[in-house]
Amino acid sequence: MEQKIYDILKKHWGYNSFKGLQKQIIDRTLIKKKHSLVLMPTGAGKSLCYQVPAMIFEGGTLVISPLIALMQDQVDGLRKCGIPASFINSTVSKSKREERLQNFVSGKIKLLYVTPERFRKNTFIGKIKEADISLLAVDEAHCISEWGHDFRPDYSRIGEFRAMLGNPLTIALTATATKDVQADIIKKLNLDKNEIKIFHQGIERPNLRLEVANTYDFESKFKLISQVIEEYSGPGIIYFSLIKTLSEFSEYLERKGIKHNVYHGKLDASERKKMQYNFMSGASNIVLATNAFGMGVDKADIRFVIHAEVTSSVESYYQEIGRSGRDGLASLCILLYSQNDLLTQMEFIKWSNPNADYYHRVFDLLMANKDKLNSLDVDYFREQMSFKDKNDFRLETVFSMLDRYGVTEGSLEEKNLEVVSTLPEQLSDDDYLNEKLLSDNKKLLALVNYINNKNCRRVYISDYFGFPGEKDCRNCDNCSIKYGE
Repeated sequence: MEQKIYDILKKHWGYNSFKGLQKQIIDRTLIKKKHSLVLMPTGAGKSLCYQVPAMIFEGGTLVISPLIALMQDQVDGLRKCGIPASFINSTVSKSKREERLQNFVSGKIKLLYVTPERFRKNTFIGKIKEADISLLAVDEAHCISEWGHDFRPDYSRIGEFRAMLGNPLTIALTATATKDVQADIIKKLNLDKNEIKIFHQGIERPNLRLEVANTYDFESKFKLISQVIEEYSGPGIIYFSLIKTLSEFSEYLERKGIKHNVYHGKLDASERKKMQYNFMSGASNIVLATNAFGMGVDKADIRFVIHAEVTSSVESYYQEIGRSGRDGLASLCILLYSQNDLLTQMEFIKWSNPNADYYHRVFDLLMANKDKLNSLDVDYFREQMSFKDKNDFRLETVFSMLDRYGVTEGSLEEKNLEVVSTLPEQLSDDDYLNEKLLSDNKKLLALVNYINNKNCRRVYISDYFGFPGEKDCRNCDNCSIKYGE
């Protein structure tokens, strides 16, 4: 078995050895056949921990993944390595979905990627039960937890899905999970803490230079960003919270003659795909983006990640900076902080957490117009909800959450919205919603504490994720002051 593991690694990925904890995790999965929760930094090679066993197990490996773009990139990468993999999601035609599912059941496909929402489909459930599943891999496992930074309601049903599949051997993987989120992941998988081993590799990205810079106005941000672009000649990502600010910076860079792409949720899918391709291929070295950009971006030579505006949490910040320096070379991760940006995030949290009454009002409005929904638009609902503040995004939050909880399918924009279920208990419970609001505010406070922290920044992040006892990194702005380096 030992030799077979290394033969598979060499044949499909071209590597002679594993790194970090990969081999220990693979041995536990493949030889001991026991469950694992894997916490590894972005770019540390989490995927190999289930992909290598998948090529050796007799049965198939079902991978639950949160994003369509992410699974597309992963499957494309596996096929290039000569591995029979495929995916099923809403972008695939019915006939192709049926064909791919049958190929997985028959063993022609070794790895099948699906979103958790696929389990809403009875036809999928009926067929997937016929498959011989040796391993269930849960990617981006922090999405399981209601207290994680990217909660997906259908992810919280994975314990139920495991039971449907006969409780197969399971490996859950993520880069970001606090102690509370780790416990919630294990609970939602319907596993006892004694049944699963947690592997954590800490914050082992010593090549990433962590810095925070206070900025007081637009001009000071322009100046700092220009300096970084000039000093770091390689590819870079500049993150923004607001599309408006992103567009203003884009205009500034254009005037400076600096070639770049922009990426945000208001671009149509084909334009986003083009922008991502330009960046990945090297046609454009710089991308200005909202947090819509990043999942599945596996570009090894990103030399800098700038957060031009404060992000919402340490979790999202750490995940985004993890996209830099995957080749192991020196890379800069700098967060630009201003009081106004903090106020923006506080507003985001407010609009992202409507109360139960607001959810009920929107749901009742949908039900009252059930037969003519697709002759309406968002502006109609805004008027009915008596909007006064144009920056009030609660309606967008409600539509998004109703979709995530399976209350609705389709969208107003596509003219195919329909109500298919009732309002779930969570969205009717003010105690639960208030607890969620408090949790989001605590996450933002933790990021502010990171900004104001005078000690090693990497140690702060390690402590936050429950990995205490780390030594000073000597590669952040605070360590430079402390050690005079």
